[in-house]
Amino acid sequence: MDSDILYIYTDGACSGNPGRGGWGVYIEKGIEKIELNGSDEDTTNNRMELVAVIQALRYVDQNSKIKLFTDSKYVMQGIQEWILKWKTNDWKTANKKDVKNKDLWMDLDELVELHNIDWIWVKGHSGDFGNEIADKLATSAISN
Repeated sequence: MDSDILYIYTDGACSGNPGRGGWGVYIEKGIEKIELNGSDEDTTNNRMELVAVIQALRYVDQNSKIKLFTDSKYVMQGIQEWILKWKTNDWKTANKKDVKNKDLWMDLDELVELHNIDWIWVKGHSGDFGNEIADKLATSAISN
């Protein structure tokens, strides 16, 4: 691993959807390892996936080089495909309805501008070390 790059793994979880949710973040920079997590009483899995990414990016210094791993296709497609159109359409969908989780997408949009991020999708529950840690952090936050 390149010691100048932050390796960030994020995950969200929900008990019921909607229901009580948790988010988890695992960060590696060289030999330093950081674990973050939190919960929400009434949320959705997609919101927790977004909150995990937002909390990770808030935690790190601006202008960081980041490889960000997520198992959420919602986050990946949203940030790589949908967000430009949403912004152009004043955060409305093609059906002229407000984008779901608009508040979080707007926060994420501001944060990604502060970093150099490579977005990487990983299959959840497939043995990826960092993703498994992020998943455990997210699920453990639900019961805390």
